[in-house]
Amino acid sequence: MTNVDTTPPRARETLTRLWRQLPFFVWLVALWMLLWGQFTWTAAITGLIAAIVVTRVFRLPPVELSGRVNAWYGLVFVVEFLGALVLGSLTVAWQVVSPRGQPGAAIIAVHLITDDDLIMTHTAVTASLIPGSLVLEADRERRVLYLHVIGVRDDRDAERQRESVLRWERRIVKAVGSRAQVAQLRSASEDAA
Repeated sequence: MTNVDTTPPRARETLTRLWRQLPFFVWLVALWMLLWGQFTWTAAITGLIAAIVVTRVFRLPPVELSGRVNAWYGLVFVVEFLGALVLGSLTVAWQVVSPRGQPGAAIIAVHLITDDDLIMTHTAVTASLIPGSLVLEADRERRVLYLHVIGVRDDRDAERQRESVLRWERRIVKAVGSRAQVAQLRSASEDAA
């Protein structure tokens, strides 16, 4: 007896699209529960209703996930991100009370390596969450993030900040990027070397 797929092609496309959107949908429900500070069945059900309303009323283009998650690099990203949060907070606090005066600020442009909206968004959010930097604008066509950064006194500090954002992009691609994006990172680092 052979196992034949009798699902019509249109239904299969719909199921595939729903499966790819499932992580986003689960994230919306989790975000709802976090916003209310409750992890109850009531919060989960109302979060599910809110997620359905948000995804139906505010139609967004589907987010194409790579389908690849590297747990090790994901853990490395989370640990380094938490460390960067603490270090950034301490640095900004020191800049406020430092007797050296104004810490200096700059707007820097960071040209990203990968050409993916989701990776660009993750990189921008990560850079903005770390104290001392804020993404002002994202140029999608040219893959450039413009950041306002404090603690920049010269070109060397600006380059260090730029490299920090590119390092976050590399970590994100290694954690959730596609195989093609990981290969693109490798070739970019070989070209830079």
